[in-house]
Amino acid sequence: MTDFHGVADGAVAPLVAVVGPPNSGKTTLFNKLTGLRQKVANYPGVTVEKYLGVVDLGGGSRVDLVDLPGVHGLSARTLDERVTVDVLKGRVAGMRPLDAVIVIVDSTSLEPDLMLLEPLSAFGLPTLLVLNMADEFEARGGSVDTEVLSVEFGIETCRTNARSGEGFDRIRDFLAGVKIRTGALGHPLIGGGLQAGGRLPTVDALVARRASIRRVLADAHYVAPGPSGWTARLDAVFLNRYLGPLAFFLVAALVFQAIFTWAVPAMDLVEALVAWSGEGLRAVLPVGWMRSLVVDGIWAGVGAVIVFLPQILVLFLFLGILEDSGYLARAAVIADRLMYRVGLQGRAFLPLLSGYACAVPAILAARAVEDERDRLATIFVTPFMTCSARLPVYALLIAAFVPAQPVLGPFLGSQAVALLGLYALGVIAAVGTAFILRKTLLRAPHASFVMELPPYRWPTARSLGVRLWDRSKVFLRRAGRVILAVTVILWIMTQFPRVDGAPPAFEESVLARSGKLIEPAIAPLGFDWRIGVGLVSSLAAREVIVGTMGTIYGIENAEQEGSLELQAALQSHFDLPTAAALLVFFAFALQCMSTVAVMRRETNGWKWPALQFFYMLTLAYVGAFVAYRVF
Repeated sequence: MTDFHGVADGAVAPLVAVVGPPNSGKTTLFNKLTGLRQKVANYPGVTVEKYLGVVDLGGGSRVDLVDLPGVHGLSARTLDERVTVDVLKGRVAGMRPLDAVIVIVDSTSLEPDLMLLEPLSAFGLPTLLVLNMADEFEARGGSVDTEVLSVEFGIETCRTNARSGEGFDRIRDFLAGVKIRTGALGHPLIGGGLQAGGRLPTVDALVARRASIRRVLADAHYVAPGPSGWTARLDAVFLNRYLGPLAFFLVAALVFQAIFTWAVPAMDLVEALVAWSGEGLRAVLPVGWMRSLVVDGIWAGVGAVIVFLPQILVLFLFLGILEDSGYLARAAVIADRLMYRVGLQGRAFLPLLSGYACAVPAILAARAVEDERDRLATIFVTPFMTCSARLPVYALLIAAFVPAQPVLGPFLGSQAVALLGLYALGVIAAVGTAFILRKTLLRAPHASFVMELPPYRWPTARSLGVRLWDRSKVFLRRAGRVILAVTVILWIMTQFPRVDGAPPAFEESVLARSGKLIEPAIAPLGFDWRIGVGLVSSLAAREVIVGTMGTIYGIENAEQEGSLELQAALQSHFDLPTAAALLVFFAFALQCMSTVAVMRRETNGWKWPALQFFYMLTLAYVGAFVAYRVF
């Protein structure tokens, strides 16, 4: 076993960090070296994620690897830079000081990426310089003498292609030679990094540092690669003032259509497995409270949510392709033209887009927005983005109340249009809210927007596979913890008050009474006490309402399991206006306590989270009220 803090099978293993600029292939290299032997956690005191993994070198030899946030420098101006500096200095609780560093740079942008080397030399760590994207660098006519770079910088240097694994033998050789530094378990040591005779002395002027790098590259006979032909041709479309937004809309439409088409076979399979296993459990377990808890409570509640995992993975697959290919950076440039008008900058686009996966990491990603008012505005509006937790609710109600009809032939259906409309509703709310904030509470001059555009690259199946595996684990952990806990609590609430030792009729249970208690407040929205129970339970996590409905209707009619049966139950109790009101409510309401907690940490107080929660709740109530009467 490995605890990822430098201990493997009871013995201390060397700890090595992977450092590099964004878009350098750093995470691809980390994933390829560690495979699935990795885990994700948060640095103590901050909400920045850290990726920790183990490299198996064979013969019982291992190295612990930590993937640091992508940074261009170590000035500690951003949270990512501060975390990276803390790790390099050995100041992170629960993590001992580093024994070595791997610096990975993009060969196609050597001069700016090498600016990271000089500040790293101050930490005195054994260093390997990895020139990644070597295949693309050479294909575009670039060349450089790596032996000269090694001599001039005083560190080992190698070329790699992180996607194919070319050059990884040199990285493994370096890792095999890393030793635990004397005293490293207690405090960091200086020495063993860039040699004293290296060409990058510590300087104050950035200008001088770039000049030094240029001299080294000249000595190494560096020939800059030519422009990427594919990048130029694709940018002529994706960055075009008119074609760019059209292309983005078509990509979005494809994603939403795929969610309702590509995922259907896998969803049917998962649904069949849930139903089959539920009936198996019912046959095995004896009649009594235990069978009711397991089958009608846990299995009906958790199974009703798990069935939507294929749709969530389809969403993450597309997001991964768009990010790894380099398209998302172009989308940020296109979005800046609109975001400028509402007071945000294009850099906020990436956190907002991350919100389609989950608001928690999206809020963390807002730290890349340097202007504090822009950052706060981005954090405030991020929960309006339709996260994957809303997707089970949307998919269930849309499938139940929107007939599947073609709109643009086989390319776009009515259900995809409904889903696209809900996503658009969230965007409209976010844009409008940002405009109001920047004109009132967060008034300030508009900050400039500069973004480095990486060349287009083919995403790798391995990188996408690791991403989907991680998201599956996160979703299933959520289903196995939060949703499981909530469904058990809900089931227990159906068992009381007992009458002569027997559970009460469902509508007389504590669960039903709690829903009826808030029913007068939500009745104007067309919601009954059942939906009230779902709204309260979904405060733990939005998708819990699906499991809640599965539990409620599973108890009322024990044979109802799976999304098709749940759709039928909803159709018998709801009408279209009620479904539309519920969809609008979930589009606006902040039904996620994890998001509230993260925002409190990111803003250092309860002022902004409280304002955000009640603002979104008010907007959700008003929006649902209007939707119920319009439809």
